[in-house]
This record gives sequence, structure tokens and C-alpha cells, in this order.
Amino acid sequence: MSRSPYEEFPHIITSEVTLRKIVETDLDRLFEIYSNENLFQYSPVMLKKNKETVKNMISHFERDFNKRKGIFLGICQSNSPDSIVGIAEMFDYNSDVKMITIGYRLHEQFWGKGIATMAVNAMTAYLFNRVGVNRIQAFVLPENTKSKNVLQRNKFTQEGIVRQGYIWKGRGVVDLVMYSLLQSDNIK
Repeated sequence: MSRSPYEEFPHIITSEVTLRKIVETDLDRLFEIYSNENLFQYSPVMLKKNKETVKNMISHFERDFNKRKGIFLGICQSNSPDSIVGIAEMFDYNSDVKMITIGYRLHEQFWGKGIATMAVNAMTAYLFNRVGVNRIQAFVLPENTKSKNVLQRNKFTQEGIVRQGYIWKGRGVVDLVMYSLLQSDNIK
């Protein structure tokens, strides 16, 4: 079983977290996330200081899905599915090797509660079991210990460091630590 992650917009529900489409009513919370400097010190995406810019992003998320460029989902606690606490991303899908890259960021108020770990777990289960990908990968700045811990708790393998291999907005050329999880690693 293998299909494109773009066949249907994901709506992923576990007992702890829900990953769902980001909608206009999420604007205030989305702006809180995208305008918080602490959330972007380890991110290739630039901080957004203008609420109108963030509002435009919501329609761009839909456009990017339709163009098969990327999937942006709101991370919610399942007991409060209308309030996003973070963003989950799936992008750079390669159908030849059935590989996709993931990313995530959480509202600072929700750090340290295991939500990012649960969101990554929900994404990997969805991608392996519903989409049929073989490889999920993530790239992390070497100093981003919290994100490394999230991936390690989800049994991702650190493959190595891509030295000076990427340009991140606001930082220039950076080293990134590559993590991966294969379908065959995921046997429970």
C-alpha cells in the first residue's frame, strides 16, 4: 500500500493530540506562534511580525497542499481540538523512494509537556500506516537539543551531519543533523 500524501488532506486524531487543517479562526493563535522569536531561533522560516502576513499564510497552506508542495497542520490537544498549540509540517515528498521530510514547532506555553513528541508519533503513524511511506526524515540544527530529543523519543536514528549543506533564512549556510525513521524500524 502506497499512495501520495496529497490524495486527501490529513486529519489525524489520537487520544492526546489532533493534527488538523489550519483555518481562518486559528489566526490569533497562529500569529502568536509565528511572531515569537523563541520559536524561530532554530527554524529556517523567518519570524512574522505582521498579522496580515500570517492571515495570508493560511490560504497559502491550502495552495501548497493543492500544488503538492507541503502539508501544514495545526497541532491541537485532543481535549481542545479548536485551539492550535503548534504547527506540524510534511514536505519534500519523493514518490520514487517513498520518502518525506517532517518539521514541527510548538507555542512556547506548551513546551515540556510531551506534545511535540506525541505529534511526531501521530505523524509517523499516519505516514507509515495510511500513506505507506518508507522513510521519514527531519533536519535539526546541531544546537537544537529539544528537537533532537523529540526525534530520539520517537526512535529516529541520527544519520550524521550535513555540513554547510543548507541555507536557512536569517542564518545563511548551516550544518544540519539528519534524522530518519524507516518503515522497517517502526515494527512494534
